[in-house]
Amino acid sequence: MGRRACWVAAVLCLAVLSAGVLPAVGALPAADEEGNQDESLESKTLSAEDQVKDHSTGTRVVAGQIFLESGKSDSQSENEENFHSQEEEKENSLEELNSLEMSNLLNKDLEEAEIQSPVLTAIGGTADGEPCHFPFLFMEKEYAECTADGREDGRLWCATTYDYKKDQKWGFCESEEQSNKRRQMQEAEDVYQIGMKILNESSKKAQKKVAYQYLLKAADMNHTKAMEKVSYALLFGDYLKQNIPASKELFEKLTEEGSPKGQMALGFLYASGLGVNSSQAKALVYYTFGALGGNLIAHMILGYRYWAGIGVLQSCESALTHYRLVANHVASDISLTGGTVVQRIRLADEVENPGMASGMLEEDLIQYYQFLAEKGDVQAQVGLGQLHLHGGRGVEQNHQRAFEYFNQAANAGNSHAMAFLGKMYSEGSDVVPQSNETALQYFKKAADMGNPVGQSGLGMAYLYGRGVPVNYELALKYFQKAAEQGWVDGQLQLGSMYYNGIGVKKDYKQALKYFNLASQGGHILAFYNLAQMHATGTGVMRSCHTAVELFKNVCERGRWSERLMTAYNSYKDGDSNSAVVQYLLLAEQGYEVAQSNAAFILDQKEASIVGENETYPRALLHWNRAASQGYTVARIKLGDYHFYGFGTDVDYETAFIHYRLASEQQHSAQAMFNLGYMHEKGLGIKQDIHLAKRFYDMAAEASPDAQVPVFLALCKLGVIYSLQYIREINIREVFSHIDMDQLLGPEWDRLGL
Repeated sequence: MGRRACWVAAVLCLAVLSAGVLPAVGALPAADEEGNQDESLESKTLSAEDQVKDHSTGTRVVAGQIFLESGKSDSQSENEENFHSQEEEKENSLEELNSLEMSNLLNKDLEEAEIQSPVLTAIGGTADGEPCHFPFLFMEKEYAECTADGREDGRLWCATTYDYKKDQKWGFCESEEQSNKRRQMQEAEDVYQIGMKILNESSKKAQKKVAYQYLLKAADMNHTKAMEKVSYALLFGDYLKQNIPASKELFEKLTEEGSPKGQMALGFLYASGLGVNSSQAKALVYYTFGALGGNLIAHMILGYRYWAGIGVLQSCESALTHYRLVANHVASDISLTGGTVVQRIRLADEVENPGMASGMLEEDLIQYYQFLAEKGDVQAQVGLGQLHLHGGRGVEQNHQRAFEYFNQAANAGNSHAMAFLGKMYSEGSDVVPQSNETALQYFKKAADMGNPVGQSGLGMAYLYGRGVPVNYELALKYFQKAAEQGWVDGQLQLGSMYYNGIGVKKDYKQALKYFNLASQGGHILAFYNLAQMHATGTGVMRSCHTAVELFKNVCERGRWSERLMTAYNSYKDGDSNSAVVQYLLLAEQGYEVAQSNAAFILDQKEASIVGENETYPRALLHWNRAASQGYTVARIKLGDYHFYGFGTDVDYETAFIHYRLASEQQHSAQAMFNLGYMHEKGLGIKQDIHLAKRFYDMAAEASPDAQVPVFLALCKLGVIYSLQYIREINIREVFSHIDMDQLLGPEWDRLGL
């Protein structure tokens, strides 16, 4: 395909995406061949079939998750029903065809298929040019395809008659070049599988480095999946030395082969200007091809770009299309535990407020809880069990340890531990085998003690018939009990029952109420269900903007969010180059915390991979994106950059606008203080000492930390005001109005003589 044809195709792809033609996926996508390891670090790719798969009219709920069919209205549904009825009439008329005519047609099709099927011809041997005969008999065994049996070189061959022993007629099924290439690819696959086995089974860094050496070897042998793994490792510096030019070469090679992961990554390089000259147009083209290939991160990036209007015309509906597709996948991957815990640690906040809790647990604090748990402290056991069950706050997910802690607490009679053991048995894992009977026993014990987690689990058992007959009335009863105690799973399931009219009369308002309650508790499926309702106007006024924001929230809980912690750990380990690249990719996906962290690292000039002249302009770009998502510090930084001319020209008026927005929208004391200073000096605004004092006072009221600098500023302002007052009055005129004889007595001017 020529260059012109490529760009025409790209433009057509963009037209399709901007029109919102891609349908949302409601079905559960197939599991990745490489498992969750690959998905968590890069992205999962949907097949074209999964992206365009049609679904039946209506809705369904799986584990509290609503599946809506791409927001069809009632009129659309009626039209579809009419269409389907017409199709059924056509099918019935086809069935009325004479059976003899149908059989003739089928026979004709079969004959054509036989004619079109390729015939394998023997190469060399004793029957060069003759067609292979399948099946053929060799060493008392029938072969229905070419084989390498009987040959030491592993080259495939076939017989051209049924009985090889009798006729000795044979030939190769492939040329020597094809044979060598096949054996090389098989060798590469074997090396790749060894590397993946080590990578997935080991948690030690040294072992993972060994795994990547195998993957590197497989990549050198042109193994596509190995090249994908290695290219990302080189980009981020994961277990291989960071090498962006080398990763770029691999991404270009993968793109030529049609790899959606390679296309998405190459788009990222052009968007961020890493290893190439920045080009938003090229980035958009590669992102588009990656999305059309089913790459979820590419869809997420395009969703954010259409939502924020970055490089494209702002389009809520196009953003909705992309975000909903990714959210469907994320929601299908979430269990009833609520999904992945996302750690959102802002580097700027850590520097500004060193004592502020970052959400991470200190190692000595974890050891203290472990000490308490070993001494029999039940609350510590339950807390550590939950921490290891879900992961997060600096603790890796570990089901084995979670099970042990819950077991200890359950043996001591703790209902919460019993309920969580029930959940573990209900969901099953590598550590705990799935068992509805065992789960039911634990749920019953916990529910009898009034535990909401146990009540919710028991409700699930009756709702889906897990170990007990299906009983919607009992399910509703237990979900209501759990919901009354504020348990999010109970609220979610109760909302689902009202939404679908299971065991109760269908009531969208009640469904909305319980989904809202569950979302306040942070349950990601509640956000997903609310997004679906707002996207289709079910039970609420349709709102594309609200739906996009909710779907975006769901998408940001995907497994790729684990890279936020990977990037943070890289930064803490002193590897700012690796951290900034990871944050930049997450920033492209629309993570506000990643945008602010990337901007912070660039602002501090800690990333050597970015040229010194480019750090401030790039930081300004990401501060701007973070500010547009409501981050106060980013908005103040924008004001600072325009005030001092960092990465842009000095512009006091623009700086004033940013400070005013931070003051009015986020009530920032820092912004109020800066506004006071600008009013005092007359920078970007007319000088007004009275307004300056007002903003200083507001800053002192907004934050106790601002009281000392405000006091000093007011003292200075008082001096300035006094001097200005003295300067403005006429001293001689003042003295002319004073009667000195009356003030000091007659002949006062002679007192000094």
